[in-house]
Amino acid sequence: MKSIQWWKRARMETPGCAEVVHLDNAGAALPPAVVTDTVMAHLRAEALHGGYRAAAEAAPRLAMVRASIAALLNADSRDIALADSATRAWQAVFYALPFEPGDRILTCRAEYASNVIAYLQVAERTGARVEVVGDDADGQLDVKDLRRRIDERVRLIAITHVPTQGGLINPAEEVGKIAEDAGVPFLLDACQSAGQLDLDVERLCCDALSAPGRKYLRGPRGTGFLYVRPRLRERLKPAVLDLHSATWTAPNQYQVQETAQMFETWESNVAAVLGRVSKDHV
Repeated sequence: MKSIQWWKRARMETPGCAEVVHLDNAGAALPPAVVTDTVMAHLRAEALHGGYRAAAEAAPRLAMVRASIAALLNADSRDIALADSATRAWQAVFYALPFEPGDRILTCRAEYASNVIAYLQVAERTGARVEVVGDDADGQLDVKDLRRRIDERVRLIAITHVPTQGGLINPAEEVGKIAEDAGVPFLLDACQSAGQLDLDVERLCCDALSAPGRKYLRGPRGTGFLYVRPRLRERLKPAVLDLHSATWTAPNQYQVQETAQMFETWESNVAAVLGRVSKDHV
C-alpha cells in the first residue's frame, strides 16, 4: 500500500486542521490528537487516583520524554532538563553563569527581546558589557566580526538561531566552532528552530540550548527543555535550588545534582510534560 505523504498524515492527525487555516506555528502550533489525548488521559488519572500516584505510575513514560528530547538533539538524557517554558529554560542556565566587571557578552542583532532584557539586567548588576555583533550582507550574524571580537574577556556567546519575526537563520554551527576554539560558552536559543531544523548539539558545538514544546514540536503550552553540556554544568551554580535539583545531605550541607536536573524544580505539570511530542511526531 502506498504510504501517505508526511504532510497529509500530519494534517489527518491534527483535528484543528479541519476547523481553521492556522498560520501561527511560530507562536503556538495546533497539537496532534495524540498530544491532547495524552494530556487529558493523565488529568483523568489524577482526578481518579491523585496527582502523586498518577505521576508515580507515569514515571517510565516521563523518562521516555527526556530520552526523546535527547534523541532529537543527539544528546544524553542526563544533559536534558525539563522546564515549563523555553524562556525559563534559557534563564536557568544564563543566570547561573558568573560575570564580573569588564566581562563581555556577545550576542546578535536579531536577538529575542526577553534575552536582551536579561543581558541588560545582568550587566547592570555585575558590570559586564553587552556587545552586539554586526550582520553580514545577508542579514545573518557576521562570523568574521564575531571572530574579531574574541578576546580573554569574552565570557559568553549567546544568540537566537532563528528569530521570531522572520525567516533568517543565523550560522549557529560556525558560531559554535568559533566559541569552541576560543573556549567560550555558547548558549543557543532554538525557540524557532526546534522542530524545523536538524539540531545536533555535537555539530552545533553549543554548551547550552533551550526550546519550547508549543511551537514546531507541537506540544502543549507550558513546556520547554534545556540542554546543558557536562563541561559547562561543572562551572555553574544554579540561581535556584530545591529538593529536586539538590539533596539535603546534612543539617548545614546540600549536594547539587550532577545532571542537568540541577536546573529543574520538583513541582511540574505532569500532564503537559507527558504531552510533549517526540521527534517521531514532529
